[in-house]
Amino acid sequence: MQSDRRFRRMRRMIAARFSLRTDQAGGDVIDANLRAGVELSGTYLWTLICAIFIASVGLNVNSTAVIIGAMLISPLMGPIMGIGYGVGIYDFELIKKSFKNLGIAALVSLLTSSLYFWVSPLAEAQSELLARTSPTIWDVMIAMFGGLAGIIGATRKDKSNVIPGVAIATALMPPLCTAGYSLAHGNLHYFLGAIYLFSINCVFIALSTTLITWFVKPGYARQVDSETQAKVRRYVLAVAVITILPSLFLAYQLVQAEIFNSKARSFVKRELVFDKAVVADAAILPDSRTIAVTVVGAVQGKSALDALNHKLSDYGLADAKLLVQQAGSEQIDVKSLKEGIFNDLKQASQKNAEAKDRLIASLQERLQEAEAPPQAADLNQDIAAELHAQYPQIHKTAMGEANVWREDGSSGKVTLLVVSSAHPLSRGERQRIGNWLRARLKSDAVELVSRVEPRPAAHPTSQ
Repeated sequence: MQSDRRFRRMRRMIAARFSLRTDQAGGDVIDANLRAGVELSGTYLWTLICAIFIASVGLNVNSTAVIIGAMLISPLMGPIMGIGYGVGIYDFELIKKSFKNLGIAALVSLLTSSLYFWVSPLAEAQSELLARTSPTIWDVMIAMFGGLAGIIGATRKDKSNVIPGVAIATALMPPLCTAGYSLAHGNLHYFLGAIYLFSINCVFIALSTTLITWFVKPGYARQVDSETQAKVRRYVLAVAVITILPSLFLAYQLVQAEIFNSKARSFVKRELVFDKAVVADAAILPDSRTIAVTVVGAVQGKSALDALNHKLSDYGLADAKLLVQQAGSEQIDVKSLKEGIFNDLKQASQKNAEAKDRLIASLQERLQEAEAPPQAADLNQDIAAELHAQYPQIHKTAMGEANVWREDGSSGKVTLLVVSSAHPLSRGERQRIGNWLRARLKSDAVELVSRVEPRPAAHPTSQ
């Protein structure tokens, strides 16, 4: 008996500690505040336009502080919470009004940001903007818990800084501005990612508002039959599931890419260590499961590279492709070897001198092959210029011969072309570049590697 009383007392204490009704505002106050937030005209629209311009500038110059300031100004939370509140009290007129105002706000935001990015001379997609193009399940969690915090704060007697904090955490405006950037520059991939992120935020902020409204059970809830309630709940669940599924897939891709990057970096750091050569550059490309490295120094033989290829499986990279480009290394080794041969000729017999002469001739032939002739350098420069003329977004190219080793033991040489652009090249663009290069070089042994690398700033700026 005594233990039961202690348990009940502890349960009451915990329930009182976590109760949402302790400082809850009256139902009429909650209803009035949430309905007032749905309104989006006059002052609110002008405030929204100003906030969109500020957020667009922040994304354009990659300023986190400016973006946060714009999110604090934005009035977009009101219509979204109005949708969730309308579902929670079964007020279908409020739901329609909230959807209408949210649609107007989104359209005004897209037009405003598109106009800004269309006239802005800064066309580079900065990291703050790129961060809004690939939403994942973590963005769903942020929107869900942010929405819960928002509606809990909106139903309290004493106003706090919860709503501004939620506006910053869920980031409603940057995705719309990113979508405007995509419209201005015709980038469908960025547009779909940004609109999806905005949809995630809207759906789960509204869902959180609905759940808390159902829990609080305000007096303004309309009396509807159990069949209507069940139908509304099914619709809410269906929308939530449909919204969350793509984010799970994108999160899986993100995790797999990060795992590949981590394993590849570990492989490069531990295994690509040579006595007389160094790794000058390493490009890790999760999409194509490729590790492309440039080695400068002593030439690594086929057996050494075969051993490296076999070690890929030790790092969980059995399906990865290792491309090794050895740049300018044979020239140094051949000169050293020639000096040793000439010293041996002074001490060797005439019989051995003929064999060593043949060896010198062979080494000289290898040296001539290793050294890029002027016409080859000119050809590389011409290809780079022609490629840039066709695809202005490509701002850097590297081209050379690479040795390829595959898991099945086969090997060969390919012409490796590495192109760097500020935005990812589409699959069609990569195919056209590959076909063009094969026709240009009159060879099918061509490998194209596309990298995303920010364009170097022409002039340094200061803040």
